Amino acid sequence: MRATRLGVKGTQVRTAKSIVDRLLVLMGISATSTIAKPSPDSPDTHTIEVEGDDSGLLIGRRGATLRAFQFVLNLMLARQATEGQGRVVLDVERYKERRARTLRDLALRAADRVSSSGRSITLEPMPANERRTIHVSLAGHPRVTTESTGDGNARQVTIMPRRGGSGGPPPRARGRTPS
Repeated sequence: MRATRLGVKGTQVRTAKSIVDRLLVLMGISATSTIAKPSPDSPDTHTIEVEGDDSGLLIGRRGATLRAFQFVLNLMLARQATEGQGRVVLDVERYKERRARTLRDLALRAADRVSSSGRSITLEPMPANERRTIHVSLAGHPRVTTESTGDGNARQVTIMPRRGGSGGPPPRARGRTPS
């Protein structure tokens, strides 16, 4: 493992790691946290990776527990943080990376179905970051477009045929269906 030296901006991520470590002990979870090197495309975003025997408990159903843990961490950091220190993200066993890959694959499969059938598909409700992954995955697609609909926890992504797009059958009219 290679160590990365954290500068003044690293104070927030070190504080976050300390909070995560303390919470893991208080919850009785056998896991360890490490600070991952920021990616070149997001140099102000630091990730704290949690791994260990009990780390699956921190993910929860569809990542709900992980989102709650991230929320609590951000609340605790907000009380101590100063301006301009970047963002700290919490991940467990690379769950977010695996989930993003799954969502990209789902988006492409759904786009193929929409392209071939000419009918829109509405995906299950999902959190904002997951909806964003779907939108970004299909942003440059030549035959489909996306939109989010609904409110709160019921917000979903609809994948629709692109008007004037090439290939596939023409889009069906919305509203009443002919009898």
